[in-house]
Amino acid sequence: MKTANLGKVLGAVGLLLLLSSPFTLLVTSDSHVAAAVKAGVGLVLLGIYAATNVQQLNQFATRKSGTAFATAALTTLGVLAGLVAVNYVAFKQNRRWDLTQARIHTLAPQTTATLAAMPDTVRAIGFITPAHPHYAQVEALFQLYRAEAPERFEYTFKDPRRSPDLAAKYQLREGQTAVVLARGEGEQAVHTTLHTVSEQELTHALIKLNAVGTQKVYFTTGHGEWPLDKEQAPANDPGASLSELRRQLLQEGYTAEPLNLAGVPDVPGDAALVIIAGARAPFVAPERDSLRRYLASGGRLLYFADAGLRDGLDALLSEYGVQVDEGIVADAQFNSGNPFVVLSLFYSEHEIGRPLRQQGLNVEFPTSRSLSLLRLGLAPGVQVQPVVLTSQHGWVETTPEENALPSDGEKTGQLVLVAAVTRDTRDAPGKRFDEARLVVMGDSELLLDPNWGHEPNRNLVMNALGWASNQLTKITIRPPDREVSTLELDAATLRGIRFVTTDLLPLSLLGIGLAIWLARRNK
Repeated sequence: MKTANLGKVLGAVGLLLLLSSPFTLLVTSDSHVAAAVKAGVGLVLLGIYAATNVQQLNQFATRKSGTAFATAALTTLGVLAGLVAVNYVAFKQNRRWDLTQARIHTLAPQTTATLAAMPDTVRAIGFITPAHPHYAQVEALFQLYRAEAPERFEYTFKDPRRSPDLAAKYQLREGQTAVVLARGEGEQAVHTTLHTVSEQELTHALIKLNAVGTQKVYFTTGHGEWPLDKEQAPANDPGASLSELRRQLLQEGYTAEPLNLAGVPDVPGDAALVIIAGARAPFVAPERDSLRRYLASGGRLLYFADAGLRDGLDALLSEYGVQVDEGIVADAQFNSGNPFVVLSLFYSEHEIGRPLRQQGLNVEFPTSRSLSLLRLGLAPGVQVQPVVLTSQHGWVETTPEENALPSDGEKTGQLVLVAAVTRDTRDAPGKRFDEARLVVMGDSELLLDPNWGHEPNRNLVMNALGWASNQLTKITIRPPDREVSTLELDAATLRGIRFVTTDLLPLSLLGIGLAIWLARRNK
């Protein structure tokens, strides 16, 4: 390469370094040293260009060369003006794209719906200092909520040591870090410890903050149902409890209580919902009559069957259009490697499954029984609908211990796994609600602690509970359990990364491209 051409390449790179030095100082690194080094190197390279291209520089005095120079200068200014305009529009529009696999920068539908339903502004106070390792994580979460609902969510951070009166107001212990949510004049507060602050925790705190009273959910006992507490689970199966479901209920404004129908004449009047989860022994006649009166007066019930169990409620369920079939559901294609562990993304138009269908989520049924929907012998005003079904490749295996292939006489085709029932009870004597609601699911194992972490199952159950208790805002997709994948970096390291990725690397690529173009142009 000739000396003059090499000088042109170095001069072009020097011009890039010189023009980008203010960007380095004000945007990428906030470093005077880096900006000065870039400007200094740029001036040196421009000096080399001037020394190796004296003759060409003298020609700038001519009109033709002057015109060419002016054209190049105007073109450069035009490109810079265009870049400024694009950045200004991008800043004003404030568009965001979440390209992470777990969508960690996107709020769940339940969060957006909760924020939209807040009657007034919520103030979030983070009792945490910038030196805390989780400060950036909490601030980023607050920013997402603020961006979603700028008129309903505000946040600030306080140092509890410098605001002792405020810390005492919210009963914070010395050295404790917490997030306080407050709304309304009374400043009702909900506390969560900082190391567990996540979208789930924050959204559930907002739900509690906005709740008017609590909904009491009763779980029947006395028939071998799954226990509510871990301590009551069998020693050989510690995961056989509903403790995670109970925790979820508390987070969403419900309270969970056991109910032994043998000890009461009727279902308590404060019951928002009754849940029967995997009963292994039959309900006796007085208990069945109690449940029958409860539904006839507008009660709400969630019923979870289980493989091989008989609980004596067949006649009651048939009055509401549902028959629980014998055997176990299997699916030849839609399964998790075992035909009896059925996967389903086949939903009807019912409200319970609509959010899952929109998200394309697979519900997993470990060992489900199928449901037959009846049209005859129903109680007055009963209407029944399917909610979740198998694929067309499903069948009911009556002898699962012998084979896993459909046999003659076994029910085949698209089977119902979940059904929803309504009954008009506006004219019922002593009515509880104007409409009775019943959801029947063919599998109770999806409620157990080990299975509760499967997001589609959890949303299906909680949506069924929200629909049955007529809380339609709780039919949604909840924030998922996201694995923590953060890397703690100090400010200097962050500035270095920003400088390399947004300044040095793009500038180097631009300089190399410009050098290649000039080299080819001067051949």
